[in-house]
Amino acid sequence: MSPAPANLSPQLVDRYGRTVNYVRISVTDRCDFRCVYCMAEEMTFLPRAQVLTLEELAFIGRAFVDLGVQKIRITGGEPLVRRNVSRLFRDLGALSLRELVLTTNGSQLPRMAQELKDAGVRRINVSLDSLRRDRFRQITRVGDLDQVLAGIEAARRVGFERIKINSVILRHRNDDEIIDLVRYASERGMDISFIEEMPLGVIGDHDRAEAFYSSDEVRRDIERAYTLTATAETTGGPSRYFRINETGTRVGFISPHSHNFCESCNRVRLTVEGRLLLCLGQEHSVDLKRVVRANPGDLATLKQAIRDSMAIKPRGHDFDLAAQPVIFRHMNVTGG
Repeated sequence: MSPAPANLSPQLVDRYGRTVNYVRISVTDRCDFRCVYCMAEEMTFLPRAQVLTLEELAFIGRAFVDLGVQKIRITGGEPLVRRNVSRLFRDLGALSLRELVLTTNGSQLPRMAQELKDAGVRRINVSLDSLRRDRFRQITRVGDLDQVLAGIEAARRVGFERIKINSVILRHRNDDEIIDLVRYASERGMDISFIEEMPLGVIGDHDRAEAFYSSDEVRRDIERAYTLTATAETTGGPSRYFRINETGTRVGFISPHSHNFCESCNRVRLTVEGRLLLCLGQEHSVDLKRVVRANPGDLATLKQAIRDSMAIKPRGHDFDLAAQPVIFRHMNVTGG
């Protein structure tokens, strides 16, 4: 993967002066887990005709890179369950990106870690909310903890630049495992980020307001065992990072509720059905699938549609845990 050109002026700047240089691309709404904070237990997935093809995804990725995007994250659903998805990683890995990264539940890493590394993926985030088999099964409804842990070890063996654990903490579900998760990451030289649950879609499993566990509470719990020092480090996303003095481990906090990060938002999301979402918590969007399919091979028209979308990127989201969700799309459709 060649470095992104450093001398190009930003081409994607919204009306609030924020430069967009990071896009998250969802390649499937399907997943082999059914995590309680992500989707309902019974889901109806999109028919194939409504989903962008791998070729269309690569074409849109190329347009974004031409417009100055330096980082692409592949998400889902579970991206690695999509057939032939390695081809997309190879196509994107050949572009002039600073970083091609992946968020995964880890289930497919035992068989795919090496080919992802070979395709140009530099960093991997693995979702892991519990280290207890029974609890892991309860949170994921169908997941196998041993398979995920094996996937993490496979990723470590092939030598990704960095591996990070993502954990969603729910009160009275897994808030007693925060130190265990930090210790697990520390012992393996990995980072860890704690993410506040986001109110996307109707899930039915729990009351989000009652289950909410803030980043401040997670930090308080960690500081009972370790010393945290704030750092200015960033990976280009919304995490605020700290270092554990005793281990050097980097701990991130993604806090859409307690510490809104919208003022520095540099991201847009491409959903699996081709909607370019300008904000995670709003419905402002542009139908890039329609643009691509109405103008096959027309890169200039696609890039203009992306430029024009900056005019409707909102200032931020309006998440309210006490209210019913106003965003009815689930996280698996939004794209992680």
